[in-house]
This record gives sequence, C-alpha cells and structure tokens, in this order.
Amino acid sequence: MKGFIILGLIGSPFLGAQNIAKDTLLTQAIESVNFTKRLPFSKEIINVEKDLSSKNLGQDLPILLKNQISVLSTSDAGNGIGYTGFRIRGVGGNGINVMLNGVPYNDSESQGTFFVNVPDLTSSASQIVIQRGVGTSTNGVSAFGASVNIISKNPEEEFYLKSDNTYGSFDTYKYAAEIGSGKFWKNRLSVMGRYSKIHSDGYIDRAFSDLNSYNLTALFEENKTKIRLMAFGGKEKTYQAWNGVDQATWETNPKFNYSGAIYDSNWENIIGFYDNETDNYKQNHFQLLWSQNLSTRWNLETTFHYTKGKGYYENYKQDAKFSKYSLPNLIVDNQVIKRTDFIRKKWLDNDFYGAVSNFSGNFDSADYNFGLVANQYKGQHFGNVSGVFIPEIFEHEYYRNEGTKNEVAGFAKILLTKDRFEFFGDLQLRSIAYDTKIIVQGDNEGFDLSKHWVFFNPKAGINYKIPAGKLFISAAVAQREPNRDDLFANPETEAEKLYDFEAGMEKTLGPVSLTANLYYMNYVNQLVLNGQINDIGEFIRVNSDSYRMGTELGILAKLSSQFNLSGNLTLSENKNRDFQNKTSASIENLGKKEIAFSPKTIANLLLNYQPTKNFSLGLQNQYVGNQYLDNTQNENLLLDDYFLTDFSAQYKLQLKRTEIDFRLLVNNIFDKKYVNNGFVVEAAPYYFAQAGTNFMFGVSFKFQ
Repeated sequence: MKGFIILGLIGSPFLGAQNIAKDTLLTQAIESVNFTKRLPFSKEIINVEKDLSSKNLGQDLPILLKNQISVLSTSDAGNGIGYTGFRIRGVGGNGINVMLNGVPYNDSESQGTFFVNVPDLTSSASQIVIQRGVGTSTNGVSAFGASVNIISKNPEEEFYLKSDNTYGSFDTYKYAAEIGSGKFWKNRLSVMGRYSKIHSDGYIDRAFSDLNSYNLTALFEENKTKIRLMAFGGKEKTYQAWNGVDQATWETNPKFNYSGAIYDSNWENIIGFYDNETDNYKQNHFQLLWSQNLSTRWNLETTFHYTKGKGYYENYKQDAKFSKYSLPNLIVDNQVIKRTDFIRKKWLDNDFYGAVSNFSGNFDSADYNFGLVANQYKGQHFGNVSGVFIPEIFEHEYYRNEGTKNEVAGFAKILLTKDRFEFFGDLQLRSIAYDTKIIVQGDNEGFDLSKHWVFFNPKAGINYKIPAGKLFISAAVAQREPNRDDLFANPETEAEKLYDFEAGMEKTLGPVSLTANLYYMNYVNQLVLNGQINDIGEFIRVNSDSYRMGTELGILAKLSSQFNLSGNLTLSENKNRDFQNKTSASIENLGKKEIAFSPKTIANLLLNYQPTKNFSLGLQNQYVGNQYLDNTQNENLLLDDYFLTDFSAQYKLQLKRTEIDFRLLVNNIFDKKYVNNGFVVEAAPYYFAQAGTNFMFGVSFKFQ
C-alpha cells in the first residue's frame, strides 16, 4: 500500500486539486461567490459539506485546508487543535486576508488570524472561497498571499436535530449539538443554533486545549428582502506551546515543552512546571446582513458588524526584578529584596465594529459591483502581576496602552462581456489611520505613535472563453500597512507594495477538470519573517524587496463510478533580492537569498473510493519540500522535506427519519517524524514538533 501511494504521487508530477462546487451558492454573501467564480484570478471554491465533512472532526480550519493548492498548515500543539495557522504561496497568516461573510477577521493591529478563538468554525460554514495572490478587492487588510472568505450556512428549511461526537488520540474529544427550526411564520423566518465543546491534551507535553463555541442564526425572507442576524464566537483556554524545542531536544524528546518551566536556584535544572501557563480569550461576533433586491438588475447588500474580544495569557516569571514591573524594592529585616517570583497576566480588551456595503448590478453584457467599508478598532493592552510568595502584591497593573485604528475604503468593479472575451477592472482606495499611546508607562511595553496611509490598488484582467473552459491573464497592485509589532520594533517600517501578475487556464475534458496557473509576485518592502519570534511566539518581520514566482497545476478526475482522483502541484521560486541581516552589532549584506518558510515544492494527491452509495474511503497524500527558517540560507537552519499520508473513511446509515454518519480519520499513517514550522535563536534552530500516527473517530446523528 505504501509503495502504491508513493508511486501514485511520483507518477503524476503535474497534478493539482480543484474543488469545484456546483451547488447553489449563498446569494446574500457580501461578495457574490458566483461573481467571484468568473474573475480572471486563481481561486478555489470549496463546498464544506461535500469536500471537508469527512475530516471535520474537531481540528481547526487551517488543518482542514492543508491539501488545497499552495497551502501549508501548522500546529503549535502538534495535532491540529489549539493554535494553528496556514501559509499560502509561502505567505503567513499576517498576509492572508481572512473574512467571515465578507467581514474582516484579521486582528486590526496584529493582522493575524487566530482560529482558536472561533473553534469548530467549519461546522457553521457553507462555502470557503480562496483567492491566491492579490485577487479582487476585499474588505480589510489587502491580501499579500491570498484571501479567504468563509461563508456561513443558512438555517435549513425543515426542522432538524443534530449531534456530532468525536474521540481520538491525545484524549481529544468534541461534543456538538445543533438544532434548526425549519421555516415558520408564514414561511418567512428560520432559526438555527449550535454549541460545540472541544478538548485535547495535545501532542506536545501539557499543550491542552479547552475550547467552546456557539452559533445562532436567524434568517428572514420575504419577497425581495433577506435579513440574516448572526451571533457566534468562542472561548478558549490553551496551555502555551509556542516556545518550541531546540534541535537536540527534538531528536530525543520532541514532545518536551519549555513553557511553565521552574528552575532550581542555579538555573541549571528544571524542578517543576507552572500548571497554569495558559492563554485565555473570549471572542463574540455579531453580524446583521441585509440583502435587498431593488429591481431585477440591482441588488444592495449591507452588513453591520461588531466583534468583542477580551482575554489574557499567563506566565510564571521566576526571579524577576521588582523594577521591571514598576514596583519598589522590599526591605525585610534590613535586607533589600530586589527580586521574587511573579505570576504575570498580559491582557487584550478590544472592540471592532463597522459596516460594509455592496451595490451590484447585472446586465446582459456587463456586471457592476461597488463597495464601501467603514470600520473602527479600539484595543486596550495592559498587564498585571501578582507575587507568588508575596500575597500583598496582587493584580498590580504595571503598564497600559491603547490603540485605535480607523479604516474607510471603497471599490468599483466591472466585468464586461464581448463575444468570447470578458474584461475585468477593479479600483480600490483605502485610507487607514492608526494611533497608539501609552497610558501607564511600563518596561518596554507600548509606544506613542500616529500614522496615516492612503493606498490606491488597481486591478485588471481578461478572460477568453474556450470550449468547456477559459484562459485568463490579470495584473493587480496591493499595498498594505505594517502591523503593531512591526512598528514597535521599528517605527520607520515601510508599508508593503505588491505587483501581482497571473495567467491561467480552466478546462473540463469529460470527467476531468484541469487548472493551470502561472504567477509572478513582485514585492517592494515586503515584510518577510526573519525567523525570530518575540516573547509570545509571534514571528518578527523585516522589510525586504523580493519576488515569488511559480506554477500551480490542478486536476479533478472521475476515473470510474467508484474512483475519484484529485491533486495539486506547486513549483515556485521565492527570493529576497538584496537581503540585509540586521543585528544590534552590524548589518550583513546577504544578497539574493531564499525567503524564509517558502518551500519550492508542495504537492497533494487525493484518492477516493466509493464502493457503495453510503460508504467511502480516502487517502490524502502531501509532499512539502525543504524550507529555511530564516533568510540567511544557512543549511543548519533548513527544515527537511516530508511526505505525509492520511486515511479517511465515512459511512452513512439512512433510517426513516434519522441519518447516522460514522467517520474515521487517521493522520500520518506511516508515523513520519517531521517539522513544518520553527524559528531561530542565536543562529540555532528551534522546532515545533508534529504528531506521528494519530486518529479521530466520530459519530453524527441527524433527526428530521
């Protein structure tokens, strides 16, 4: 079997995965999926129920998307639950614009995407639209690697009850319950609700996750009006696993976790671990989506949104100075005490709200799309410490700063049809103001700064229709402001600019669908990861002129009534043009070097066998080439390539009014020891170890 799988991948070197959703798509999404399908950009439209349900057993969305084109997923805890992330075309989460129903999800200050805050998000999704490269204009931060729009599902038209139950390796379990009212009140209103609880001990020592999430949706439909009210969110508590391990430890004890370590008085031996070295955060989203057909040709869609987030992460700070936390030294028995052990909590309390509006028109030879966006973010950053052995020091606030970010943006798109040609134009204007100020002075915490950026981002492209397919070319410009950490590290950090050129083909040949895409992404002042992390595990970025170019190939083939095959291949070159390695002591000119975390090759081959209507088996194979941990191209900082195989099985038992769904997922079935993420400390590599063979088994009940 192993030989068959490997030969299957090697024997098909130019394969690509393309999940082509043919179902009716949500018409009230902020950006019409059907409109997006026609645009001259590389993209995938994923039908969640059809394409992801077999492996949706509790792992986070980035892990479920790991077999998509040019995607590489990571997991701090090693098993896909807790803190996870993805990179697309080598660009990390800070450069991927994620939206929930067209509403920006990236944190306004960090620009990061933290899916741990919305556990089991996939269970509430209908479609996921991935546009690689710049793509078309979207709401929020400009896409520098891709944009991902997650579209929530609507309540069903008939009453139902559903329960999802999962158990797996590392004491992982998920319990979820969902109910839908069906349509009532003269067939105008429908309501649904879901609650999920997920727990995992994690592959890494103590890297547990306790996650809760909910989703409440009400949909009103009458004549030309649709109003959807949504409340969803989650609460997470995770033991920190963002410190990784050095190379020697990874080779002997890859599950080891330095987080919470307490040392002896000589700082030589670990004598214990703090049991609450955790991250704690709650995030609640509220969205009111109003869709109004103004005529047979014109439609207005407006969303009002509000996101509330609040939480902290907690650390044991051993033998820390009083002065670091703005505390006076203690005098006990005429002895001056300058140090002690503290429990530190660093808080974030933030609010994000605004409105996005989309006005679209459909005509015989032209489609128009106009959008306006206005958002405001307010974030409070503050920290407290309590004395471990000095109870008089309790929740002492030692710093506080706040940030405010305002954005106003607008775009206009047009798609003109002339014979076999479709001409696309897209103009976007963004204005961003960011202010941050210190309220309570702390030791290297916060800063005073006021910045304003105005970006004009034009895009254009052409489709040429061919039998059962199309050819396309496009060019796009994207500009993006640096994030809070970039500016804190260097207030003079430049905004990024990207010129993206794409050419591609989509073609159907009977039971086979093919895609091919060429891209060249030319960056000015790209903020690339330098391989280092800060004290909370976030990667540090520096400006660099660079480029990414590559080929993406895809196939979806129905080999017979029982066998389906899909796969993808990405071959790329990712280079800094004239990289400077800046340290406190010197500036080293390194010239043309590989961009960190950018493998040249990513390939996937997926095989599905369906012996009966209700029973299916699947193999998912992934190959990721080697990649560097920083931009020096030091061979000691090279992550080895790896090849993984996952196995899935699904059986649906249809009873009179009940459907029972059995699912099994076995990850890394050949127990490959590998690393897909890491960082650098003083020219030495640190790794985030990933789990060997592990499984998840689930049973779902749906009563109608």
